[in-house]
Amino acid sequence: MKTIVLTLSFAATLLVPWAASAQEAVKKCMACHTFDKGGAKKIGPNLFGIFGQTSTLPELAGKGVVWDEAALMEYLENPSAFVSAKTAGAAKSKMALLVKDPAERKAAIDYLKTLK
Repeated sequence: MKTIVLTLSFAATLLVPWAASAQEAVKKCMACHTFDKGGAKKIGPNLFGIFGQTSTLPELAGKGVVWDEAALMEYLENPSAFVSAKTAGAAKSKMALLVKDPAERKAAIDYLKTLK
């Protein structure tokens, strides 16, 4: 029984820092986005379940952009450059936030992966 308790305690210890890190990574995003299933749209769309889905941004309609890790890494680094590249310069993103730190982008993407 002690082994089980210690294992669960250790696992919980590992999860808490990750949760805090993930929450910190999306803190900036919360000004414009929600992350709850069925959550309301704010300035930007609700991001629940976005990972692995085809983009529904009007600027990217019909471009076949799937929000996988590579696309999100590129988009979060510079949203306007990403959209411009996908639309041959015809459009830019409305998202103004640039997430330059790769570790911060990765943490935010890891959090988005959990929202199913």
